[in-house]
Amino acid sequence: MSHRKIPFGPTYEEMLHPEKIDPKIREKALKAKDENELDPINLFNINWKDANNKVRKIVLPKALTGVDANIIVLLGKEFPSGSHKVGPAYSTLIEGCVDGTILPGEHTILGPSTGNFGIGVSYICNLMGYKAVVIMPDNMSKERYDRIQRYGAELELTPGTESDVILTLEKTHEMAKDPKNRALAQFELPSNYRFHRYVTGNSLIEAVEGIGNGRIACFTSAPGSAGTIGAGDELKKVFPECKVVALEPYECATLAFGGRGQHRIEGIGDKMCTLIHNVLNTDFVTLIKDDECVKGLKVIHDGTDVLVKMGVEREVAESMKDLFGVSGICNIQGAIKMAKYLRLGPDDNVVTIATDSFDRYDSVLQDLERRYLETEDYVLERWAKEVFLDVGEDYIYDFRKMEAKERLFEQKEKDWLPFGYSKEYIDSMRNQEFWENEYNKIFEYDKKIKELRG
Repeated sequence: MSHRKIPFGPTYEEMLHPEKIDPKIREKALKAKDENELDPINLFNINWKDANNKVRKIVLPKALTGVDANIIVLLGKEFPSGSHKVGPAYSTLIEGCVDGTILPGEHTILGPSTGNFGIGVSYICNLMGYKAVVIMPDNMSKERYDRIQRYGAELELTPGTESDVILTLEKTHEMAKDPKNRALAQFELPSNYRFHRYVTGNSLIEAVEGIGNGRIACFTSAPGSAGTIGAGDELKKVFPECKVVALEPYECATLAFGGRGQHRIEGIGDKMCTLIHNVLNTDFVTLIKDDECVKGLKVIHDGTDVLVKMGVEREVAESMKDLFGVSGICNIQGAIKMAKYLRLGPDDNVVTIATDSFDRYDSVLQDLERRYLETEDYVLERWAKEVFLDVGEDYIYDFRKMEAKERLFEQKEKDWLPFGYSKEYIDSMRNQEFWENEYNKIFEYDKKIKELRG
């Protein structure tokens, strides 16, 4: 790939408020979104808003959720590259650019990932003229690998074992010793936290305006890098009563118990407490069974008639077919579970995220159909009840007391001391002031981006 001059993109403020982008640039970006995916002007499409500057979301039909509370899902599929993970990929790269630590024509970008962040790194590096190498386990979906390579990045695959993400990080740190390489270390760098706290957090707040009581009672998020759950810090600042819930695969309960099992929910349950996870604001850890998430995706994608029979309007059922991936179903099931556990009513809002959409999971459903000989409508009806309507209140663990959080801090030390981080640095994360200081760097970065953009 040839190295072009860096096309400096949006500020954090412009990613939250695309209406503040120069109207001519915004118009060109929206046009390029449909006509030329690889035009660098698409950097200005990194936001949660549609062309009318409304947050892209769906309020799930209560005939599907079976709860009185309003469950609002932000939709990541319309981000460039098809996932909101392109946001932290861009934020991490642009911060390195304005700091002068990442230089065009000199540095190769490393992107450790279990999927969507790697796709985002490949895409952003294509637009900004950098060579990229995405480092990820070899047990992810074929669609992920294909898209990463289509955007121009090389793949460096690590063994898909019970320590797959640790092996990916070890490989990244090894490759980063080469002075020509620079890692967009999503699990470690606060730029990921900054993007989600500011852009995703405030977009969630905007999304509930005019719904129920206009407040957020609960936010559910399944951590991979734990960037997205950083939005919870902003939600708690505005709605102190908001409960922030980390969802994990039942088969890989690292935060809950220190487990490291294999599972089918790609992009989450990365077998660690990531460095950028602010565990101070995690109120609950809730476990979700992986196979139920895959079954739920099958119901949403192929069970339109089943959903209509449940009471979902056909137009709504049709519109949902391609909105979610497996982790999105996990987040939705977690939202339903917490709405029941917290006894939330019709005025209460639960918010969550659909990181990506169906376009990278066809092979996952093919695998499901190989494992289950029958997937007719009568089977999907049973699965719909199991995954959505009959969700129980089991496997919910309260982490609000400091003694419970202590286990998470211990996990973080276990995971990150071997990578050269000091105990003093990790201990500094026990104070909310650490996170506020990192968050406030947004405004200095915005100033630098504007200066270099000219």
